[in-house]
Amino acid sequence: MSIRLDRIVTRGGDQGQTSLGDGSRVSKDCARIDAMGTVDELNALLGILEYYVRKHGNTFSISADIRQIQSCLFDLGADICIPDPARPSSLTDKAVAWIESCIELLRVSQPELRSFILPGGSLISVHAHLARTVARRAERSLISLDPAPAEGIRFLNRLSDYFFVLARYANDDGAGDVLWQPGQWK
Repeated sequence: MSIRLDRIVTRGGDQGQTSLGDGSRVSKDCARIDAMGTVDELNALLGILEYYVRKHGNTFSISADIRQIQSCLFDLGADICIPDPARPSSLTDKAVAWIESCIELLRVSQPELRSFILPGGSLISVHAHLARTVARRAERSLISLDPAPAEGIRFLNRLSDYFFVLARYANDDGAGDVLWQPGQWK
């Protein structure tokens, strides 16, 4: 695929409309643009997470996984921006299987949960929890689309699980998790 951006400032959206990948014009507040924006927000957040993983987590494989996830999110953005049910999805069951394998690699050393976990602990864990919540919001936004990219929904569903186990991994495989303490004010 060849990408070429000749101009950044186009003025094409000055009236509250934007173009989809198929050339159609839509309002910037439509569900499809909202979904694209949420996926883009998640991708930007992953740039922050990857920075902290690289600087503080010294785990090259996690950094590489996050970069691969970012590329998958760009593929998903392409699927969202071209609303053609006949067009094959950029994300396939292979992407879903890959993220599931990443989840299992992180999860295997973690003890079973006996409490809900509060977002907290290490800096990497906090950012992973934030990425988890944005991934869930992106998943909800995709569900409202017609046509909805099915593999994208599955990928985002697994992706939020990935960020949950990554957060535990970053908290010494759960040893540093911040546990929910219910009923504190009874």
